[in-house]
Amino acid sequence: MSVEHEDLGLRPLTALVTGSTSGIGRAVAERLAADGMSVVVTGRNAQRGAETVDGITAAGGEARFVQADLEDPAGIDRLATEVGEIDVLVNNAGHAVLAPTEEMKVSDYDSMFAGNVRAAFFLVAAFAPAMAARGSGSVINMGSMAGSLGLARGAAYGATKAALASLTQSWTAEYSGRGVRFNTVAPGPVYTAGATREFFDAVAETTAMKRAAEPAEIAELVAFLASSKAGYITGATVAVDGGRTAI
Repeated sequence: MSVEHEDLGLRPLTALVTGSTSGIGRAVAERLAADGMSVVVTGRNAQRGAETVDGITAAGGEARFVQADLEDPAGIDRLATEVGEIDVLVNNAGHAVLAPTEEMKVSDYDSMFAGNVRAAFFLVAAFAPAMAARGSGSVINMGSMAGSLGLARGAAYGATKAALASLTQSWTAEYSGRGVRFNTVAPGPVYTAGATREFFDAVAETTAMKRAAEPAEIAELVAFLASSKAGYITGATVAVDGGRTAI
């Protein structure tokens, strides 16, 4: 059953999930499609994009792939133009480079801020005004426990995630009075292809639950925040980190 536009009842809700050809992003795209949303899958790798779309459609969902390099401002503009009107934006794209401060390369620092922060900022600039004009919309930013914890070798990465949490609050002040909700999801260790399972297991030992999450567990929270069930939640950073930031 499709999730119809809350105002018009004429079309399925459309969700744009950035960085959705693998890992958490792919799990989010699959989960939103299972809820009946029409999902726009984005990423740099066209083969992985096609595989993600094929998986969604094989399960009965609706999806399409738009290739985009969000570290390039022109790529953000092209994506916004090609996608058109959306109801849900999930700013998931990003990456981490971990290094001691004195060893961080300027190119890696700039790349993280471009992909993790600037891309989200200008996608909101592209899509939020139309959401506000319609009086509805949901934007979920993918943060991290690193945005609120001091992590050795993670100063620059953590700063990008703290920036997203701050932007969430500012955008709430700017747009939520016109019906657009903004929230940040802040995962702890999650099993993805970004590192070995052993690495995530080691980080998991620092959490209260002594385990890492599966991407689908993060996707469940994103799906809730994207839905009308979370209609009174905005401006929040929601930890889904196995209790790491609590202890």
